[in-house]
Amino acid sequence: MSLIPSFFSGRRNNMFDMWDPFQDFPFTGGALSVPGETASFANTRIDWKETPEAHVFKADLPGVKKEEVKVEVEEGRILQISGDRRVEKEEKNDKWHRVERSSGKFMRRFRLPENVKVEEMKAGMENGVLTVTVPKAEVKKPGVKAIDISG
Repeated sequence: MSLIPSFFSGRRNNMFDMWDPFQDFPFTGGALSVPGETASFANTRIDWKETPEAHVFKADLPGVKKEEVKVEVEEGRILQISGDRRVEKEEKNDKWHRVERSSGKFMRRFRLPENVKVEEMKAGMENGVLTVTVPKAEVKKPGVKAIDISG
């Protein structure tokens, strides 16, 4: 006899499934959602590191082809990384037990610092990781000029 008989009843497959308080909550579409798709733009994780030579952005985009990703620079210094993660085709006889992978459009924007060479920016994709490298411009240090003292 269980003290909490309904805790693992219903749709639970095993004792390791956690109770999800939002399981049956009706998430209705808002201004940011697309019907039938999970809004994944907020879930696209991007690392930004600065090295002595460049700013390097790395985005984990598993299952996304490079043709489905756009890297753009807007207004001179706004880096925009966007794309579309496709929904897996659903067969008529399929029975889904859990859907956790996100799909749909994603977009992230970053304001680049002034000391970058946007025209020399490079992007590459390998093993589901997008790497965008933005080289830094050399900062010219003001030279020292000796001034003759008259008199």
